[in-house]
Amino acid sequence: MGQLVAIVGRPNVGKSTLFNRLTRSRSAIVDETAGTTRDRQYGKVDWNGREFSIVDTGGWVVNSDDIFEGEINKQVGLAIEQADEILFVVDAMNGTTDLDDHVAEILRKSKKPVILVANKVDSNEWLYNVPEFYGLGLGDPYPVSAINGYGTGDLLDEVVKLLPEKSADEEDELDDIPKFAIVGRPNAGKSSLINAFIGEERHIVTDIAGTTRDSIYARYNKFGFDFYLVDTAGIRKKTKVNEDIEYYSVIRSIRAIEASDVCILMIDATRGIEAQDSNIFSLIQRNRKGLVVCVNKWDLVTDKSVDAIKHYEAAIRERFAPFTDFPILFTSALTKQRIFKVIETAMEVYHNRKRIVPTATLNKVMLEVIAAYPPPANKGKFVKIKYVTMLKDVQIPSFVFFCNLPQWVKEPYRRYLENKIRENWDFTGTPVNIYMREK
Repeated sequence: MGQLVAIVGRPNVGKSTLFNRLTRSRSAIVDETAGTTRDRQYGKVDWNGREFSIVDTGGWVVNSDDIFEGEINKQVGLAIEQADEILFVVDAMNGTTDLDDHVAEILRKSKKPVILVANKVDSNEWLYNVPEFYGLGLGDPYPVSAINGYGTGDLLDEVVKLLPEKSADEEDELDDIPKFAIVGRPNAGKSSLINAFIGEERHIVTDIAGTTRDSIYARYNKFGFDFYLVDTAGIRKKTKVNEDIEYYSVIRSIRAIEASDVCILMIDATRGIEAQDSNIFSLIQRNRKGLVVCVNKWDLVTDKSVDAIKHYEAAIRERFAPFTDFPILFTSALTKQRIFKVIETAMEVYHNRKRIVPTATLNKVMLEVIAAYPPPANKGKFVKIKYVTMLKDVQIPSFVFFCNLPQWVKEPYRRYLENKIRENWDFTGTPVNIYMREK
């Protein structure tokens, strides 16, 4: 289960700059995927071997540039409910404001670990202003400059120190059984789908508190399958939060996606693909999770012809390219149409993530493919790929190609290799890593 750190604070204190500064310190994570756009509000940080996610809640809140108390309340409430730890950013140049006092008061009552960050200490003279923030009653302020990076190392040390440790028992207990997350825009039918799974047989659901208080895994022994649904609790307690708040559902999705193996992405058939569907898809991609797309509310669509289905499928794959090898199902949670198929398909994707191709078979097929279409020569140098193998014990299928000049193998050729792998073996629904290594 990923650990989430949220950044809060009034407008113009430098939350986004701090967010950008921290997410760039990803030195230990090698992100070889091209085109992984970092949405400006969500990123991953690796600091001294501890990985956590960080979210700038201000980025999700509408009108966050207005100094509007209601919006700040929303932002802080969201952070308190969803995050494991909160960074409260204040402005060392301007000192404390009424709004800072207001936020500090909410945070003091929250019982969540809070780190007070005094930003904009861009030169030593601003250090003299920092002691003023002791008045907020949140412990030692950490002086930083998000612009030039001053103090961010000490800050990250403290962030990592306060993150809750994962208990080994919880991790092991959940590891061996597939974990599915149902994600999507508000009102795409997530709750209906979960209720369709649960049905009247409530006794088959055993809630197991996850590694954090916020995420709950519900274990199902149903349809002959044994699996966990992630975060059903968050979806069931409707009264507590107005489900149509867009940013709320995105943070919820982050939680559920990180905790799962396969994501079931619900799209509303009556509305088509919207920007937020693409956002959630990019979160699934960035976390390298399996994917099943469910076009829900299919009972409400008038034209159900083969052509209409083909057109719909093509539109979805086009929006989500270059990753297009995933199953698309047309369902209705209301009439329970193809509900069983959803779980069956998610199971197949889960097994595809675990698939290992024997090295001998892999070399026999792939070396022929490479001989038929070798990597393009670069400045008169020829790339020779001698051997290929699959890595064991990794999160997603990962192939290592050994060659003389790995740096010359460019993205289009990697994609060619990936497509050939997919043609020969079933890796539907799961991302694949292609690494080039020197022999």
